Amino acid sequence: MPEPADRAPTQLSDSEVDLTKPSAARMYDWYLGGTSNWAVDRLFGKKAEETWPQVKATALHNRQFLRRVVQAALAAGIRQFLDLGTGVPTVGNIHDVIREHHLDPDDEARVLYVDYEPVAAAHGRRVLADDDVTDWGGLAQRDMRDPAAVFGDSERIRLLRMNQPVCVLFIAVLHFVGDGDHPMRLLDEYRRRVVPGSWIAISHASNDAAPPEGAANIQKVVDSYQKTSNPMWLRDRAAITSWLDVEGWELLKPGVVHPPDWRPKPGTKLNAKQEDARPYMWSGVASKN
Repeated sequence: MPEPADRAPTQLSDSEVDLTKPSAARMYDWYLGGTSNWAVDRLFGKKAEETWPQVKATALHNRQFLRRVVQAALAAGIRQFLDLGTGVPTVGNIHDVIREHHLDPDDEARVLYVDYEPVAAAHGRRVLADDDVTDWGGLAQRDMRDPAAVFGDSERIRLLRMNQPVCVLFIAVLHFVGDGDHPMRLLDEYRRRVVPGSWIAISHASNDAAPPEGAANIQKVVDSYQKTSNPMWLRDRAAITSWLDVEGWELLKPGVVHPPDWRPKPGTKLNAKQEDARPYMWSGVASKN
């Protein structure tokens, strides 16, 4: 197995990457078993896991939710994907799901990943090149909190046709957007830029449905994120529902649920560890009428 990276990718100089603070993107990569992370990220991640043992299983639930949303969108005829706050690419990302879907050669799908973190962007471009998908996949190094910059990026212009439906993915990223950045207003900016038939998918960390000890543990981890480059907030099911169930949009079945409960494959059964990790996120998808 490749060793985790402790220097910046070759496209970057070490001075472009802050190695003094852990990064949420690189820690998420570590939670998923990736190798694009630094010693500072692994140290923080291990401490988070000691405090909240369900963190890795929760991350995997979230990744599997992403994959099922993309599969469902493809089945519904959507062929364009905008993934905001992508993080460091790992196995099973959107372009992998698209290729697994075995689309007809004339049925073209496109994906644009967006992340402002230099390491995530550098690794993302390398993965897309290595996977030979740059004709229909790209990465924009932009802050998702600036929709004008995202939609004005040359890669967005090259890849996404805004007169056709887009599946916009806010997967495990809005919990890094504080109330001062007005998440509802941000979502509205993306909503108004897409045509009917488009989807918005959200997953978000929470503890309102968790058992008391687990709720306290994840809160401790969230509090510790204030020391990283990506402060974090928990929100409850009502808040996530209010972001998705808005006028002009239809909240798709089964509504706002925990990630493993969003359209699981028939016969899916969770083991004890997966069951323990069930209640720490809310997720849902809405379609524009």
